[in-house]
Amino acid sequence: MPKSYSREYLDRLNILRNTAWNKPGIQLANVCVNANLPATNVAEIFQVSRMSIHSWFRGKYIREKNVRKIEKFIGLIKLDTEIGLLPASNPRQAKLYLEKNIKEHFINNLGV
Repeated sequence: MPKSYSREYLDRLNILRNTAWNKPGIQLANVCVNANLPATNVAEIFQVSRMSIHSWFRGKYIREKNVRKIEKFIGLIKLDTEIGLLPASNPRQAKLYLEKNIKEHFINNLGV
């Protein structure tokens, strides 16, 4: 079962938001935390390891093909947050949301 984000991680993210806010991985971390989407489930969508997602969340290097996916993902999550589909109330709801609303979109439109 996916874990929620630790207090320690959230504190680090607040620092990164102020120093590296323009990095795609930091932006991804921000929307995932705000939407309550666990890194494990996000990794499944991007077809990468959970470790890769956590590395991106810390501002590490991201391949260009994944940067484009991240930008699209962020746009979708922000839109669904604005219309009230997010944040997810629990890990199960987060997984269902990603599978129904995001995964199919990625497969159909981005060739993931």
